[in-house]
This record gives sequence, structure tokens and C-alpha cells, in this order.
Amino acid sequence: MSSQLSPRQALLVIDMQIGQCSVDPLPYLRDDLLTHINQLIEHFHHADLPVFFIRHAGPQGSPFAAGEKIWHLIPELKIDRERDILIDKSRASCFVETPLVGLLQQQQITDVVIVGMKTQYCVDTACRTALAFGFTPILIADAHSCTDSPQLAAADIIAHHNACLHGPVARVMTTEDFCYPSVN
Repeated sequence: MSSQLSPRQALLVIDMQIGQCSVDPLPYLRDDLLTHINQLIEHFHHADLPVFFIRHAGPQGSPFAAGEKIWHLIPELKIDRERDILIDKSRASCFVETPLVGLLQQQQITDVVIVGMKTQYCVDTACRTALAFGFTPILIADAHSCTDSPQLAAADIIAHHNACLHGPVARVMTTEDFCYPSVN
């Protein structure tokens, strides 16, 4: 069984927090999202490659302030607290005003595999900002999600972002294709 993993890849799990994933409205295909993200986490752990968990921290007094109940990562994630790295951000980008760029550079990471919440906000921003900082983004098409907006259904938002980011911004592939590429 071949793998897409290289020693220069890291997994970024973005905003899989209680407030994003465990309160109504729940993310589109939440159970599938969690299954795919955990499969990728295990894949990276097995290959002894870095996994970064990113949390959005709102201002003091907000529900998403650091330490508040909905700020915490959902307990279903397969986090290895001995090795995985937790990073808090206060902006849509996990690269801006965080230690992420430096940590990736220290580990000579070239490719970042991006999953999590929300497709049209922090996931989209992570793909675009990764590219701007010189990393190659790989967006996992079935491992990011959102909720319906007043204008579009979540499925349409996800499909739109997978289509428009693929090529000029990121390489887009499914969890299965990433973890178990077919041998030609």
C-alpha cells in the first residue's frame, strides 16, 4: 500500500472546536468529516510526521475566548498530546501572528495538508496563506466542512471551494486518494 506522505509534509487540523462542530447547526456531514480527519491524523502519526491542531481564540469575554467551553477541541479527535502541537490563532489565518510558519520551517516542511472548519473562512484562508508563505497546500476535499449560509447550501460551498482552489492555489484530493493512492 503506497502513500502520498513525504518527510516534508505536515497535517493542519483547523478549528475542530466544540463551538464549530458540536453545537447546532452541526457541520455538513459531520460524522464523515470526523472519520476522514481521524484517518488522516492516524496516517500522519503512523508515518511519524507532524500534526498541528489549530484553535480559534476570540477576544476575552467572547464565547470563543481561550479556555471557554466551546473553544476546546472536540474530544473525538485522535490527538496525541505527547507529540501533536496545539496553536491558537485570533485571525482567519493560522499562519499570521502565530508560531506556525517558524515551526514548519524548523521541521523543513514544504507541504501542508489542510483539513477542518470552516470551508469558506479559515480553511480557504489557510490554503491561500500557505501558498503566500511558500508552502504547497494540499486540501483534502472530504475533510473540511461548514454549515449552510443564507445564500448557499454547505455542500455547494464545499464543492465551490474544492473546484476554485484546485490548481492555482492547492492540490485537492480525497482522504482515500491521499492515504491510499492507486498504483498505476
